[in-house]
Order: sequence, then structure tokens, then C-alpha cells
Amino acid sequence: MKTGYIHRKSMNPCGLRFDSSYHLSDGVAVKRVIASSPYPLMPIEKAADRIFIGGRARRVYVKDREHGIPFLSSSDILQADLEAVKLASKKYTPNVEDMKLQKGWTLITRSGTIGNCAFANAKHAQKLASEHVIRLVPNNILREGYIYAYLASKQGYSLLTQGTFGAVIQHIEPAYVASLPIPVAPESFQQEVDDLIQESARLREEAADMLSMAKILLKRKANLKDLTPDDYDYYGPRTANRKVSCFSISRKNITTTTINAFNLSERIKNAKSKLNSVVSLKETLISQTVFSTGSFPRVEVSNDKGIMLINQSDIFDTLIKGKRISRRNVKIDNLVNYGEVLIAGVGTLGDSEKFCHVIYANEDLVGQLVSGEFIRMKTIQDIPSGYLFAWLDTDFGFRFIRNTQAGTKLCRPIPKLLLEIPVPIIDKESMLEIDKLVREAHTKRYQANCNERQAISMIEQEIESWTK
Repeated sequence: MKTGYIHRKSMNPCGLRFDSSYHLSDGVAVKRVIASSPYPLMPIEKAADRIFIGGRARRVYVKDREHGIPFLSSSDILQADLEAVKLASKKYTPNVEDMKLQKGWTLITRSGTIGNCAFANAKHAQKLASEHVIRLVPNNILREGYIYAYLASKQGYSLLTQGTFGAVIQHIEPAYVASLPIPVAPESFQQEVDDLIQESARLREEAADMLSMAKILLKRKANLKDLTPDDYDYYGPRTANRKVSCFSISRKNITTTTINAFNLSERIKNAKSKLNSVVSLKETLISQTVFSTGSFPRVEVSNDKGIMLINQSDIFDTLIKGKRISRRNVKIDNLVNYGEVLIAGVGTLGDSEKFCHVIYANEDLVGQLVSGEFIRMKTIQDIPSGYLFAWLDTDFGFRFIRNTQAGTKLCRPIPKLLLEIPVPIIDKESMLEIDKLVREAHTKRYQANCNERQAISMIEQEIESWTK
């Protein structure tokens, strides 16, 4: 329990708020530290051309990229891969220009999970974002990377989350963000921070392009074209003219593994028939099987204790934060190795959900503890792990994995079906080239994360130095 005293005058700047959660939050202590800054202070609105949330409108989603625009939710803006998102209809979405993002903006989650920030790079640009994302459009008074790093720091997070309101779903408003104080640090300091943030954005753009190139090369070498919604079955909205997937199979082809029509899909069977020269997934893996971390107790501890646990909701974020749990009864002999391929093994069947998407274990994940929900794979020497990742990350790989699912609310792949997924084998030189692209792309992501963490750390250390 927290208790404390406040002066009546301290209620004036916050609109006479009387709730203790506001006055006893970390934000109050941070404001006192910020007030002691040796540098001039200004409200953030002075460093921005505009701080707004975009338009509110009924959303109509489509399946075809030709008729849709990528639409980012408040959780999507934090993720490393911005391609596997919903598509908002170009025809039925009003005020599209107000909803579009631009490079260099600071994006802030404003409801539900509040105060998380992302720096918009070229991969965010021209995508739409929901009204649950606050957009901060910087002017030239302060460096845009400096503004972002300040708000993304632990002090900035405390300030942002202090202004929450709402009984059920918590919110913050653009006006509150605009009122927050920001120190006007020396130009040299701002420049150094901004350079790190801009470099991290550039590296992430390059990484995304390299991963896209790897998948394009793989599909070209395997003589495959992009799948259309008519090539697979899925759960969710569909057009009126979509044909019902109805088929019959021979009784002798029914096994004890599954009688689910989704698993026996004729559409997926036809998609698999397009592949030439394939092996099964199990033939590409050490011991011809997958494995998991296993189960263990999860007792949360403070940030400076225990070991970090990464689960499915964390691992797809640009900066993986995880949560700290006690080491007691946790086996740490099965931590992640470089080059492992991980599948998000539990989830629901929405097309924008991360269930059945894959992760490549780069330098950020080496030595980390991941939850038992991940399906983990290590490849044999003849199959480069980057190549297997690239294949499973294509539309074919994703749909083939989804095709193996079973369950009602929370679904999981059927192991026997998963291990039989076909993997195309192309010429060795191209496989190595794809593997190299994947590895270098993920190293760039790691370097980008290091740069961003360094920039944010510079802000945090500078602010902490004012209290010494």
C-alpha cells in the first residue's frame, strides 16, 4: 500500500484530480526530477506541429491487398514485422489521410496498454493506424529522435502513464501528452541521441527489405506464385462470392490423426501439389523432431532479480522486454541457441494473430528463456536454418502450419501433421544465399535494438544524474 500527503495547490495543474493513483504514481516523482533539470523546460506541444489520434470510423476489413491498406492496431506499431496485419478497405474507410502514418513520427499507445512508444520508420509510413495510437508530429525545435527517446525512457513512460483515466479501459489523451515537460538538452546531446535512433530506423528498414528479398528469391527458385484467398481455408470474414470448401475423401484416407475438414483441406492439398522436389519438415530437423522448453512455475519478481521469461506476446515486438520470474525450479539448461527456428504454438485463428508465425533466433534471443508454448526447431547441416525460417515465413509456410491446427478457443498444431509439412529443396547456392540474407537481416535488427537501447539509456542516465 502507498500512502502520502499532497498540497491543495498540487491539484490545480491536473484539473483538480483527487484519485490517489494519480498523485502517488511514479510520474509525480519524475516530474520533480524533471523540474530540477539544469536545462530549460518546454511543454512537448512546443516541439510538435501536431499531436493527434487520427480519425474514428467503422472499419471494414478485406483480404485482398489490391483493395486494402495495411491497418496497425496499438499493439502492431510495436512489432518488428509490420506486414502480417489486417487490411482496411480502401473503398469504405473514410478520412484515410488522417489515419496514415509518416516516417519520423513518435507513436504512443493511448488505451489498454498505455505509454508504449514506437519511432515510425519507412515501414510504418503510409500504413493506417487506429485511434488508439497517438501521433506526435515533430517540428524542428527539438530533434525527432531525441523526443522519441525521451518519451520511450522509463521517466517518459512514468509521465505518460500518470495521466491515465477511465474506469474499465484506461486512456490518455493528446492534450495530456502535449502538456508534458521536456528538457531542452544541448544540441550536441540531442544530435547524438537522434543519430542513434535514426540509424536504428534505417537498419530496421534494411532488415525488412532483406527478409522480403529472401522470400521472393525462395519462391522464384521454387517456381511459386503468391497465394490468393481462394488457395487456402481460413476463419474470419469472407466475400459473398467465395466458394464453400466442400469435398469428399476416401474412407481409407481417414486416419486416427484427424477427421477435421480444415486439416484435410483440398485447397491446401492443391497448394502443396505446386511444390516440386520437397522433403518433409522432420527430415530437415535434428533427430527428426521438434522440442519445447517445457513447463515450470512462473513467480514474478522485481526487474533486478530472477531471469527474464519471453512469451508469445513479447517475442514479436521490436524491443523484447519479457517479464522477470524467480529462478527457483526453472531449468536453465534449455535456453535459446542462435539460429533456432521457433513457431508460436498456441493461439487463435484470426489472420492477424501471431499463432503459427515463426521467429528466427538472433543475437537478441541467444541465452534467453522462452515459454513452453513455442515449438522449437534445430536444422541439420544440409538445411540452413535461415532457409527453413524463410520458407516457413512465406504465405505457403504459414498456411501449411495453420492447416495442422486443432482446438476450439486456444489452438495448437497437431505434431504429426506439422512434421509432415513439405519443404522445397532448391539449389544449394540459392539456399545459402537465402540463409545469408536472413542472418544478416536479423543481425541488423539486433544492431538497431542496441542503438535504440543506447539512446534511451543516455536519456535515462542524464535525468538520473540531476538527483546526485
